[in-house]
Amino acid sequence: MIRIITRTRLAAIRQDAAQARDHKREVQASADAAYARHVRAVHDLTTEAKAADDKAAEADARAHELRRALDQANLDLAAARAAGTEQATRIEELSRALDAMAEAVVPLHYGKLHSLHPDRPAAERHAASFGVGPGGWTPVADRPAAESAWLISPLRKWAVADGGDAG
Repeated sequence: MIRIITRTRLAAIRQDAAQARDHKREVQASADAAYARHVRAVHDLTTEAKAADDKAAEADARAHELRRALDQANLDLAAARAAGTEQATRIEELSRALDAMAEAVVPLHYGKLHSLHPDRPAAERHAASFGVGPGGWTPVADRPAAESAWLISPLRKWAVADGGDAG
């Protein structure tokens, strides 16, 4: 089939084609702008996601470091508690020993410390093993300790705070 197109019709078709090309350019420009916005948004979101991943990795590393520090602090605390308990036990033992030594005495043989005993009867029994009878003791104040064969003196007179010397 052959169609005859008039000049007017041809001009109208050309005008429609020009309008279609203009519309196509507008749509293409709009699509290009939308695509550019999309690419920019993807790039921005990718950058934000990477930054968030980096911050999360840093937070995980810091949390791991803090967990290690907390574990070490807990170990140190347990050790300090054990040491404190051990020291408290030792203080109790020393306090009991100190209480037991409150009445302690020392026999002196010619002014020299001979032994240590919890009380005077124990010291006298020990000295008796050396042949010192109940009357063989003289009080410390009677004469100088170096001139007496056997003397009994309270341990507190021999304390380091007093210079460690009863004479």
